[in-house]
Amino acid sequence: MTSPTTTLSDALAAQQERLLPCVHCGFCLPVCPTYTRLGDENDSPRGRLHLMRHVVEGRMNPASDAFRTHIDRCLGCRACEPVCPSGVEYGTLLELARETVAEHHPPSRLTRMLLTVFASRTLRAAVLFPGRVIRSLGLASLMGRVVPAVGPLRGAKLGMAMLASTRRWVPPKVSAEQRGVAPNAVPTPRGRVGVLEGCVQQGLFSHVNDATVRVLEANGYLVVPVKRQGCCGALHVHSGDLDGARTLAAANIKAFELVDVDWIVVNAAGCGAAMQDYGTLFEADAEWSERAGTFAARVKDATELLADAGPRQGAEVGCSIAYDHPCHLLHAQRVETAPLQVLGAVPGAEVRVVDRADECCGGAGIYGITHPELGGQIGRDKVAAVRACGADALATPNPGCMMQIGAGLFLEGAPEGVLHPVELLDTSYLRAGFYD
Repeated sequence: MTSPTTTLSDALAAQQERLLPCVHCGFCLPVCPTYTRLGDENDSPRGRLHLMRHVVEGRMNPASDAFRTHIDRCLGCRACEPVCPSGVEYGTLLELARETVAEHHPPSRLTRMLLTVFASRTLRAAVLFPGRVIRSLGLASLMGRVVPAVGPLRGAKLGMAMLASTRRWVPPKVSAEQRGVAPNAVPTPRGRVGVLEGCVQQGLFSHVNDATVRVLEANGYLVVPVKRQGCCGALHVHSGDLDGARTLAAANIKAFELVDVDWIVVNAAGCGAAMQDYGTLFEADAEWSERAGTFAARVKDATELLADAGPRQGAEVGCSIAYDHPCHLLHAQRVETAPLQVLGAVPGAEVRVVDRADECCGGAGIYGITHPELGGQIGRDKVAAVRACGADALATPNPGCMMQIGAGLFLEGAPEGVLHPVELLDTSYLRAGFYD
């Protein structure tokens, strides 16, 4: 059986043409959140690439603490990829490096527990349902405020703050004159789509999924239910469990193959990036490679699909919105303007892009939980930038970012709410009377 170390070696060899021309320009250094805060070359993209080469060349033990530490510290934000003049596919190499680390150092108990939960629909329901109950009773907000951030209680406080941040955003009230606007012409049919429900998204942000379906239908898309879909596998990929990710990916490929849709719509940036990489995940598998590639080519972020045809305009929603880019939408999927176009289609909404919006918020899947110190430092910087906007709420199209930034705002007692861009458009449509 091929070892993960061999797989990493093969991947590096496959990219030799891109790695060799690297002039060590350092363009990746100022965009790397870990390097800019730690100042250690080994915690930069080019430093980690050097470590990978040392491993595959036999000059470094893949079981060493040094290799594990520096690979583990990476957020996987992929901000280095757009600025790399050599076009190094760093994200793919990082995932294989993490698989190599996991070969010698199994993930922490917390990580293993989270991966087990997300891989099982039954376990997800069992874990997330009590969370929704605690949130709805106001206990998450209460405990997030009163629990002291000391010792083992620090993690509990953060968890409650993250749970509290998943509450549905309440838009500003409007006058009676702004309600009940007559709907404009019925849109031209634009195709059939299937929507990924997601894990955290469906478990804690079902209101975002509901808004996504309504908005798509209001813009002429027929939303087709997709049964037997499940976790996208993103967290497993980021944790080095590529075999587990393939199992989950194969289940999704089979589920969406059973329905006739033009697009597979995703409203979670991390999930979308993972699903667009299914082709790479299965590139060495003769049975699944073509099917995975076909699937990946149909994956599209909800904001991108809406922006392509231009979303309908609804009624006014008077508010100011700060916008922050999710890393895996901006850097991995290379979608930058679409969410801003969606927000800009809402009359009365003033959109302000957060300073350094292209930098990670520190959430990075479960990074904010497994690396609370560094993730928290990066998160506090993001919260400060959001607050500097002076907006009513923050919009960002990814549940992990919503929870990370939302928790930071909550812990500071900030009044800003957190929402997905489609929620604002959905509010506009509700006020316009587009829905029965």
